[in-house]
Amino acid sequence: MTIPFYQQNAEDFFNATVGVDMASLYAPFLERVGPQGKILDAGCGSGRDSKAFKALGYDVEAFDATPEMVALASEYAGIAARQFTFAELDERERYDGIWCCASLLHVAVAELPDAMQRLAAALKHRGAWYVSFKYGSGEREKDGRHFTDLNEKALEALVSQLPDIEVVAMWQTQDKRPERSETWLNALMRKR
Repeated sequence: MTIPFYQQNAEDFFNATVGVDMASLYAPFLERVGPQGKILDAGCGSGRDSKAFKALGYDVEAFDATPEMVALASEYAGIAARQFTFAELDERERYDGIWCCASLLHVAVAELPDAMQRLAAALKHRGAWYVSFKYGSGEREKDGRHFTDLNEKALEALVSQLPDIEVVAMWQTQDKRPERSETWLNALMRKR
């Protein structure tokens, strides 16, 4: 249900998100990635974050499930984003950092453990991993998109199933878009 939404609304979503200043969220993540590290922008959307990481000297790879978003992100960020889903990720210890900004929230609760295990496997030893979810609990549908909302307890329960992953920090923020008032749960994790 979510992919058709982004296929039909790719340009609008791109325009609504590409200019959002995410620097305050980049800083704690990039401190742990290290200079010139390899970053995976998982569920890259507009390519905003891929472009920012690339401009800072990082080696960036990106994917999204929607072909229209992949095309827009590739052009905007100047990288060759790929089209696939979290369920198709099959890398082992490839990335120094994995960035999942407002992307895993479209994965159904029943599928989240597998997606998280795949991402954890793709992360190098001592690699950094950022995730964000809309704050709340449970699954819902809004405007043709599926959302899985999480609170601290639910995210900790997911991470507890990943023996090599530990939460370094968890915090809440308000939506960075001026017309939005949603609360977000952010977490920075690392691979032991």
